[in-house]
Amino acid sequence: MRVLVAGDRGYIGAVLVPFLRGAGHQVDGLDVGLYEGCDFGAAPESLGGRPARDIRDTEASQLAGYDAVVCLAALSNDPVGHLNPAATYSINHEGTLRLARAAKKAGVERFLFASSCSLYGAAGSQAVAEDAKLFPVTPYGETKVLAERDLSLLADDTFSPTYLRNATAYGASPRLRLDIVVNNLTAVAMTTGQVRLESDGTPWRPLVHIEDISRAFLAVLEARREQVHNEAFNVGRAEDNVQVKDIADLVRDAVPGSTVSLAENAGPDLRDYRVDFSKLAGTFPDLDLRWRVRDGVDELVGAYAGNGLTYDEFMSARFVRLRRIRELLSASLVDEMLRRETSEPFPMPDAEIVQQHQ
Repeated sequence: MRVLVAGDRGYIGAVLVPFLRGAGHQVDGLDVGLYEGCDFGAAPESLGGRPARDIRDTEASQLAGYDAVVCLAALSNDPVGHLNPAATYSINHEGTLRLARAAKKAGVERFLFASSCSLYGAAGSQAVAEDAKLFPVTPYGETKVLAERDLSLLADDTFSPTYLRNATAYGASPRLRLDIVVNNLTAVAMTTGQVRLESDGTPWRPLVHIEDISRAFLAVLEARREQVHNEAFNVGRAEDNVQVKDIADLVRDAVPGSTVSLAENAGPDLRDYRVDFSKLAGTFPDLDLRWRVRDGVDELVGAYAGNGLTYDEFMSARFVRLRRIRELLSASLVDEMLRRETSEPFPMPDAEIVQQHQ
């Protein structure tokens, strides 16, 4: 199958693309390149001469000949979403629809949308299934709700969207993120000796390793159309609904000498939800989601140690999306709607970008 992955240079994309290729698919990418140079260990494979492309500018001619489009491209967490909500809606909602309409016009039948369990928002401790009422509490969550709604309006006999509502991702990637809970707590412990909680630790989070996200995307991609047409699937496992304080305990146990601490003014977090994953398991009984959170923490400890992660790197723009976006904004390399102001490759994070744009 010939597949285009939008957002292939991001945290999930850097793992998903080689995973799909390993399963025998021909995979190309489309990415605006905000995080070029933000590498952890070996970089994703070379871009070659491929230009940076914004999904908000997608044309049908760019998608001709593909069997499927996978849309990962998005502003990918709540702090970035709050920085400029208008940009979040522009990319995550309008950009997704621009990509989908172009795909439909080009005759691409399958469209896999990376949605999020965050659209359940403040659902509480009752595990919610795909038919639950949605309670997004952030612009990021709201855009996922809107994108799913409008993609469903495009669904017909020629265009088949599927919505994969990923649990909170974790795990090592060539485009590592340290602004998501498991990766963050493990990095804090490794670089400071403190497993520092920014909330009171009581909120529930559904978690899923990025390799298991990749397995779910592959299963949907290869499924019969009638199994997945215009359907939403929560992506994760029931046993990986955990409280943040439990993640902290796993990290403390994995990092010798570390202790759990609360940040000043740590309080409850509105994002509090458990998720029912039985639809995915029932539709794909042979799908082997295999990563336990404990194993993922151990993987991260090994990866951080192997790459010599330091506290300065932990605090840098390289692995925290909000810091990188602010860096590009301050250097006028992107405008307030996060459109590129240059066709040249972006400088590396931190010192280099400052030196080049003083």
